[in-house]
Amino acid sequence: MNQSRSEPMLLSAEKAAEACQVLARAFQHDPLMVFVLPEERRRAVVLPGLFSMTVHYCLRYGQVYASPGLEGIACWLPPGETTPTLERLLSIGLRFSPLRVGLGGLWRIGLAERYAARQHALHTHGPHWYLWALGVDPPYQGQGIGSALLKVVFQQADARHLPCYLETQNPRNVGFYERHGFRVVSETPIPHGQGLRLWAMLREAPSTMPSSPSQS
Repeated sequence: MNQSRSEPMLLSAEKAAEACQVLARAFQHDPLMVFVLPEERRRAVVLPGLFSMTVHYCLRYGQVYASPGLEGIACWLPPGETTPTLERLLSIGLRFSPLRVGLGGLWRIGLAERYAARQHALHTHGPHWYLWALGVDPPYQGQGIGSALLKVVFQQADARHLPCYLETQNPRNVGFYERHGFRVVSETPIPHGQGLRLWAMLREAPSTMPSSPSQS
């Protein structure tokens, strides 16, 4: 593996548009995005704008990490800031016209996001880190880039003994996250989601308890 790829950096605002393109390519065949935008060519055109909201929101209110060559992007929200608000979404400006998704797409994404928000509230109690989006450009997947993007925030979370939380609608992602310490806390169908499922996953905070003394 190229060692430089294992050292993520904070994304600069100047690179935001490129980051959105990377996430769009990474999520082109993701089940959630297929549900929201079923037509493949239209999905490829619309996704960069859709991800611009996530990227710019996290640039202002969270942390966005990128591999040095922008092969992978991770958008995190920190403790106390893990619930995106309409006021803050408006504060970053209109980065994307909702009309590009279409009325059907808006209904589907709203349905999925509301359900994800309920699961988020159900499975998190107290301060935690929230992984809003993680994507690696398809030609670079399997090279450790996603792992490095996780570990940079794990270090911050572990230093404060805080958990990390995420949702995924892609069963292929579950094993990857499990290998990095997440466990599935629920797997449920999304109502009216045409078979779409949601995996809520939690990486527990490291224990603050001292080890028990060994008994002789």
